[in-house]
Amino acid sequence: MKITTTVSRILLGVIFAFAGASVFFLIANPPPLPPGLAGAFQDVFFKSGWVLFVDCVELITGLLLLTNRFVPLALVVLAAVIANILTFHITMMPAGLPVALFVTLLWTVTALPYRSTFAPLLVWRPEPVENSSAALRAEHARG
Repeated sequence: MKITTTVSRILLGVIFAFAGASVFFLIANPPPLPPGLAGAFQDVFFKSGWVLFVDCVELITGLLLLTNRFVPLALVVLAAVIANILTFHITMMPAGLPVALFVTLLWTVTALPYRSTFAPLLVWRPEPVENSSAALRAEHARG
């Protein structure tokens, strides 16, 4: 399982690092607009500069995954990016859905070993920590 997770993390990192780096090539020469609503969306995506933000996020998270640093953080951020990719392909451009589903599968395989890291994010009503620095010192001393 560890090999599968590592391969998934690296593939996901490569995909998003290259997708993010593409901004340096595509911003001056955006690809031709697809027909319909997907084309209108892509036009706004590039003309507004939103593509710069998204591609920088993709590049940074891809590099984090490739270097095996801050992987849970990269996965949380990529979850939002992937949710938007899936929504785009489900609603506007179904032809790209297989690739979006493959990326989602890679994300899931990569994220599974981090379930315990994500568990605190899913607490219905978390209690705030009164003295967070003291709690961090105590936790650090325990293990």
